[in-house]
Parts: sequence; C-alpha cells; structure tokens
Amino acid sequence: MTSQPRIAIILSENTSAGGTRYDTTKGYFNAVARAGGLPFGIPYVADLVKPVADEFDGFISVGGRINFPQSWYVDGDASKFPLSDRLAVDQALMEAFLERDKPVLGICNGMQMLACLHGCRMVSEIRATRPDILQHDGDDDMVHEAALVPGTALARIIGADRIDVNTFHREAVVEVSDRAIVGAHAPDGVVEAIEIPAYRFAIGLQWHPEAMSTDHRGHRVFEAFVDAARGSQR
Repeated sequence: MTSQPRIAIILSENTSAGGTRYDTTKGYFNAVARAGGLPFGIPYVADLVKPVADEFDGFISVGGRINFPQSWYVDGDASKFPLSDRLAVDQALMEAFLERDKPVLGICNGMQMLACLHGCRMVSEIRATRPDILQHDGDDDMVHEAALVPGTALARIIGADRIDVNTFHREAVVEVSDRAIVGAHAPDGVVEAIEIPAYRFAIGLQWHPEAMSTDHRGHRVFEAFVDAARGSQR
C-alpha cells in the first residue's frame, strides 16, 4: 500500500519586521493534508536541500515578498522588497525537485520564481504598467475572475473555464518565454498562472488557493499536486 506522499513546504518569514521569524500561514499545510499529503515546513538551511529533494515527494514554494535578482525583471526595473535568506534555499529546492522531475507548485512569489527560472521576466509594480490594470494588492475580501486557458493542465484540473481568485501581489510576470505557457489571465490580462510543460507537474499560481474556502475549485490544484507526488514515491 502506498504511503502518504511527503510534501516539502518552504517556510515564509516576517520580512516586514526584519526577517527575524519564520511566519507561514497554516493554510498551506491544511490544504496539503486535506488532499492526502503529509506537509513539512522547511527552514532556510542550505544543507537540507539535497536530502529534502532526495527524500520528499513534492515541493511547494509559498507566497512572500522577497528580493529577486534584477535579471528576473524587465530592463530598468528591480525588486522593491527586502533581501532574504530564503531566496538561495528556495531556488535550490525548486531546481533540485525539478531536476528529479518531482512535482513543484509555486504560489504567488513561488509562481514568479518558477516562471523566471524558465526565462520569463516580471515587473515590480504591475499597476504602473498600464492605467487599466486592476488593484491586485488587495485585502482578504478582494477577488477577481481568472480565465483559464483551454487545453492547459490547470484547466483540466479545475474543470471550468473561469474561476474567482483572491489577489495579494504587486509584482507580476509580464514576459513569458517559450519554456512556459500561461495557464490563466485576469480580466486586465495579467498572468495568473503558468505551467512548465517540460516537467511532469510544474504549475505556478499568482493567487492563494490555500486561503480560499475549502469547497473552492482552486483546492483541486492541491489534490492534483498530491496525486502527482504519489507518482514520485519509490
């Protein structure tokens, strides 16, 4: 009998208060557990990268506000967020899981990392790019519609062509490379999801499905992710 897949979740931190504490919502852990996985929080310890990638079945890069490399941004732009010890470990974990073709799910900050590691580029203030851009850096009650791109893995997982999503981001992916495909758009055209088709499961979501109600269709992504992680078990 197959055991429950073990899911590594990079911890977030209180970057707004000096980065002195790990500070991660329980929503990620609860969503993975409901989907049938065993979630484990991973701290920023470089020596953990290889054993975690070898021994765990899937990886989630969570939301956060950390300073990304300038090369990940369009020309003339750069991150406005604080430097963080998280970046090196988060990136190394994501790359290690992908090298082993184990499932990776990137959420918000994690989606941007997944995209930029595959040639996409982003902006630090999406609302500064066009006057018609929606307010995306909202509060807990702010939602907007996302249109799912037909034929994508995400559309098959969600089982609908549209979904209401929450929104908590200033940064956004604006240039998509030929190694990535867009999985969803906001009504203003902002990229809301990406997929890296070279891998068995590598999906990024700009929204936070773990913060939605448990009966929301977005939780199907966690179910699909955990199912894919079962395929990583020896």
